[in-house]
Amino acid sequence: MDFLQLAGKTVVVFGLANKKSVACAIGRVLAMAGAKVIHVVRSEQVAATAKKLFPDSPVFCCDVEDERNIVRVRDGIGGHIEAPLDGIVHSIAFANYSEGMRPFHATLKRDFLQAMDVSCFSFIGIANHFKELLARQASLVTISISTTRMAAENYGYMAPVKAALESSLCFLAKSFAAFSEIRFNAVCPGLLKTSASAGIPNYIDSYLFAEQATLRKRAVQTEEVANAAAFLLSPRSSGITGQCVVVDAGMGMNYFDAAIVAKTVG
Repeated sequence: MDFLQLAGKTVVVFGLANKKSVACAIGRVLAMAGAKVIHVVRSEQVAATAKKLFPDSPVFCCDVEDERNIVRVRDGIGGHIEAPLDGIVHSIAFANYSEGMRPFHATLKRDFLQAMDVSCFSFIGIANHFKELLARQASLVTISISTTRMAAENYGYMAPVKAALESSLCFLAKSFAAFSEIRFNAVCPGLLKTSASAGIPNYIDSYLFAEQATLRKRAVQTEEVANAAAFLLSPRSSGITGQCVVVDAGMGMNYFDAAIVAKTVG
């Protein structure tokens, strides 16, 4: 039984970087469900990787920092498809940690604005420029984080950027409601073992702590995030829009885990 009803649907996935990417995991789940997946990656080098991972999927290149590239890839995909798009995945984020971590109040304006452009505004730009290609009941899904209220020093200014991304869901859903039933949602995972997260300073310590803070004492897997995204992309989630679905294996409710408390105050 095709429970998710994704067979034959066409979904564009932005953000694959390598086999460990959230976008890659989502692409695999969609393909297994029978969806037609189109990948959009940042560069020709990554495109070669994407083609090896998904030999049956078209691959386009788009550096979203230049909005003209979004228009260009929109036109390219528009000329490739024979029916409207049923979904878009936005799994794109960037923060410049090349100069090391700074206290949040010392965040450089250029770094903050670049992160906001790539990680947040790109979702708005993609939605706007692709709107004519979308089916009336299409679903757009972005990837955020399990909480934007946790002031982790090593995540720096990205939590406020992700908060802006999550707020944008509501405004996009409202404005698109004027002419469609297109939905906008986010999957918000706990800490994952991806190549992108490896670029965050001291991430491994945070990851190991988060694993112990989960109720099952086992970290969230990228495939679990992909499964949630596939559900939000499917007609089975037709009543859900403007929402952030947290996938953290209970970490957010387990602040007073007995084992962690004992190690801290023992």
